Amino acid sequence: MDCPLQKKNIIYSTTSDGETIRLGKAVGSVLFPGDVLGVVGTLGSGKTWFAKGVGLGLGVPPETVITSPSFALVNEYEGRVPFFHMDLYRLRGLEDFLAAGLEEVISEDGVALVEWAERCPQALPEQTVWVSFAIEGENERRIEISGSHPRALEILKALPENLSD
Repeated sequence: MDCPLQKKNIIYSTTSDGETIRLGKAVGSVLFPGDVLGVVGTLGSGKTWFAKGVGLGLGVPPETVITSPSFALVNEYEGRVPFFHMDLYRLRGLEDFLAAGLEEVISEDGVALVEWAERCPQALPEQTVWVSFAIEGENERRIEISGSHPRALEILKALPENLSD
């Protein structure tokens, strides 16, 4: 008999870029090669600040400038594992994703963070951890991290329930 699909989500509230980076760092610290983050949210909601934190959690040196790869589509950074920061903003869907060869970037060799993942969710593996950003006020962000795959559940279990941990 199959187990019913489990899903877990954690909701965080951040009130500064620094808190968003700190949350990203906590997430990055529990990731391993093959892990994928699907990041969604409007312009200016904090996705790139979060990516900076994930890079720090993955051991990317703090002096490394992590920027959104809107025109390059993917930036690679060296840390304890390779960190692939992707941006799908300019893509129209799966056809563009495949034409750009981006499926090769999502691999067992590193961690992939995919901004604007809602543009091509079918391209991401089932173990993807979804990170959704919502603007709640001038400086406040609501960040929901969720997943249902066993690996995603492991990642979520390893995260602090709040930022004060």
